[in-house]
Amino acid sequence: MVQVTELGYMGIGVKDVDGWRNFATQLIGMELSDEGERDLCYLRMDYWHHRLILHANGSDDLEYLGFRVAGPDEFGEMQRQLADAGIKFRVGSDDEAAERHVLELLKLNDPGGNPIEIFHGPEVEFVKPFHPGRRMHGRFKTGTGGIGHCIVRQDDAVAARRFYMALGMRGGVEYKIRMGSRVVTPVFMHCNDRDHTVAFGIGPQKKRINHLMVEVENFDDVGLTYELIRKHEIPVTINLGKHSNDHMYSFYMRNPSGWVLEYGWGGRPATYQSEYYTQDLYGHHPEAGGFNVD
Repeated sequence: MVQVTELGYMGIGVKDVDGWRNFATQLIGMELSDEGERDLCYLRMDYWHHRLILHANGSDDLEYLGFRVAGPDEFGEMQRQLADAGIKFRVGSDDEAAERHVLELLKLNDPGGNPIEIFHGPEVEFVKPFHPGRRMHGRFKTGTGGIGHCIVRQDDAVAARRFYMALGMRGGVEYKIRMGSRVVTPVFMHCNDRDHTVAFGIGPQKKRINHLMVEVENFDDVGLTYELIRKHEIPVTINLGKHSNDHMYSFYMRNPSGWVLEYGWGGRPATYQSEYYTQDLYGHHPEAGGFNVD
């Protein structure tokens, strides 16, 4: 079975483009790669041409997730795999692939209506070393783990799990969390050595995306970023703590589009065997809106 190998890139729609540029570069540490397009700009985290694309369309929400396959053979096999699973897709045009700076891509939707792209052949710019938007002790941790992980909106967690399994992912429930009178059982899906790449099932969400997690290689960059966020009075929604599933030491902040960015360090590799937890190791106490679910 062909498998997607990472969450390679993400597209988000924004109202405040200048606010996002400043947030992403001066606070988070990404590098702006503005090539003069009027309606979009690219953000780098490593040698790739980009990891995030900002679309100036005012949606303030997720536009698409880009999942990678290894190469042209896997790209062709993935099309057969999707067709056998009854999942509709179309092959992206040359112009669409050029905008994403990849060789080829497919376009489809998951059961929650989240736009998905499957691609191979990203443009990698080894000639252009990554230059963070502000000083960092280390760099972003991407590599085989891709951009990081995200939680997206799904009304039917069973159908969503079936869909992502058709992309070659595996996973299931990792937490049983009591929220008031109900127990929430989020589903976490794995495709590489990150504990998870995409998750869902946390409850009703107004936006397609709940949060994006990015990881850094140096512990001190979490503290540095936390201080910057506090200094600039950016709302912290979940304070510093450590997760039980991926062991990530992190905090969550509100971004200019109103959803949440998690900034973390120290995630352990995927266990590849199921476990569940009822709470985090420590910390991660909600402040201003928590996980931003209804």
